[in-house]
Parts: sequence; structure tokens; C-alpha cells
Amino acid sequence: MPPKRTRMSASQRREQLIAVARALFADRGFEGTSIEEIAHRATVSKPVVYEHFGGKQGLYAVIVDRELTMISSTITEALRSSSSPSVIVERAALALLTYIENSPDGFRLLLAGSDRAAGTYSTLLSDVAIQVSGILAAQFRAHGLEASTAPLYAQMLVGIVAMPAQWWLEDRSMSKEAVAAHMVNLAWNGLRGLQPDPALRHPPALS
Repeated sequence: MPPKRTRMSASQRREQLIAVARALFADRGFEGTSIEEIAHRATVSKPVVYEHFGGKQGLYAVIVDRELTMISSTITEALRSSSSPSVIVERAALALLTYIENSPDGFRLLLAGSDRAAGTYSTLLSDVAIQVSGILAAQFRAHGLEASTAPLYAQMLVGIVAMPAQWWLEDRSMSKEAVAAHMVNLAWNGLRGLQPDPALRHPPALS
């Protein structure tokens, strides 16, 4: 016996289709997910999916865009009142890890990326790096450091947060608070000892 259909409003049906497809895309990827499977899971006919999203690509793009907007606004809000590099890393790390905790399927979609959707994890990281760069530049000027290097250091800080976050998605042996604290430990203990004109300690020998 086929699953019994549930009558929903157009907006409710749209949200249901997004929820069903989001889980399938995260588990099977874009290519491994079919409109037939989405429709079956949602107990609707295929034309209903096409009616709401125009097809699989349109549905995928809507989901990725929604996830990117959610995580971007979360991190931006966390950075808005930051006043020091240690606070920047701590708040950004906790914001990202909390998003992963609440939306692991969404994060997997962003990590996978796709030519079919504009939003990806790399897009997010680039936007965050720009925000962090502006905060660092002001801090560098205040401490007599070269502000033009702020974009480089911003990329470093974003990397300290971005890669461990991907690891934590699959390995929850540590709490998000502990992971964030270790990120801050590495970043802050490095930033507070910055030299104004660093040089390699062991430069390669000239041939």
C-alpha cells in the first residue's frame, strides 16, 4: 500500500520538499538523488516537485542558498562586536560549530559544493576572511604592525577555524567548546607574539 498523502498548503509542501531533498542530497549527493526518490519520500507526484522548483537543480540551488545565508548571518553576527583577535576566533569558531551541530546535513551540502549552485563553503570562507581582515587591520595599526598584511593573517585565522570544523563534523570526541578553545589557543598564542618584520629562522642555503 502506498504511503498516505498529507494535505498541505503550498508553503508547507515547499518546506517539506526542501527538508526531504536536503537529507537526500547530503547523504547521496546531487547525482545520486533523483526527483523520483524525493517525490516518493514526500508522498507526492513528480510534477509537484517540478511545480515548486522547476526540477532537481532548482531545488538543490534553493537548499544550498538557504544554508549559506544561515551560516553566513550567524558568523557575521558573531563577528560584529568583536574587538580582539582572540574574541574573533572564539566567536567565529563557536558560531560555525553550533551551525554544524544544528545542521550537519546543511554543512555537508556546503562542503560538497557544486557548479549547479553559486553558494559553497569556499564562498563563505572568502566572505568571512574579508570581515576578519578589516578587524585585524585596525588592530595591527593600533599595535604598530603593518596593516597591509591583515588579509594574509585573516586567511590564516579562517583556516584555523575552517579545517577543524570539517573534522568535527565527523568526529565528535570533543565538545564544540573544547574545539573552539583549542582553536583560540593556537591562534592567540601565535598572534600575541607577532613580530613587525618577521623573517625565516632557517632560510634555504643559496646555491
